[in-house]
Amino acid sequence: MEFKDIIYDVTDNTATITINRPDVYNAFRYNTVVELIEALYDAGYDKSIGSIVLTGAGDKAFCTGGDQKNHDGQYQGGVRGTVGMPVEQLHAAIRDMPKPVIAKVRGYAIGGGNVLATLCDLTLAADTAIFGQVGPKMGSVDPGYGTALLARCVGEKKAREIWYLCRRYSAQEACDMGLVNKVVPEADLDAEVRQWCDEINEKSPTAIALAKTSFNADSENIKGIGGLAFQALRLYYDTDESKEGVSALNEKRKPDFRKHYK
Repeated sequence: MEFKDIIYDVTDNTATITINRPDVYNAFRYNTVVELIEALYDAGYDKSIGSIVLTGAGDKAFCTGGDQKNHDGQYQGGVRGTVGMPVEQLHAAIRDMPKPVIAKVRGYAIGGGNVLATLCDLTLAADTAIFGQVGPKMGSVDPGYGTALLARCVGEKKAREIWYLCRRYSAQEACDMGLVNKVVPEADLDAEVRQWCDEINEKSPTAIALAKTSFNADSENIKGIGGLAFQALRLYYDTDESKEGVSALNEKRKPDFRKHYK
């Protein structure tokens, strides 16, 4: 397919998938998610490719989650996906590809972007990167991999802190808690990711695929939990309580969720 929201490049046996919406801090809309899924499957089953890099255009953001301009209740986009865009399928694609997916993070990895960084097999970050969640501040949550898998990465107490308080964390803090593999100066990030990809590409692709599948098997139950929870999330998005988050953002005020809590 012809891509509009992403850039797809293959160099030296590595596919790089770049979310190309820097004007909105690489927030994704329906079309972005569909294109990401397509690109991941193209790369995942191309035998000439040994590793996949997921990143964002520019230096301000890796990804900041769903575009709030398309989110008034259900996300307004297409026909796929429980909440108006196929987020669950995107998460599954990252997990199901028989090759390592590496998040290359510059700038903000916030909300759904933080979830993508969590889902990727490896995460390398510039020292200027910032991680965190905003869901409960916006009337949203990721009730699947974004919570349960995060707890496996950083520990349950820290994961609860991330979601309940919606604070922001530096790249080094994210590395110290186990969300990031390595932090390097921003100017060195591309070279560092290239080195990691080159090392992976030298390894046995079948052994790598078996290793990834084995890692995934231990937490595969999260997919079922997430599928059930996304059905509940769909109902939640149509409540006044959830809509209060977007309304407050548009009106440039602090949200008052409790006035809608019944």
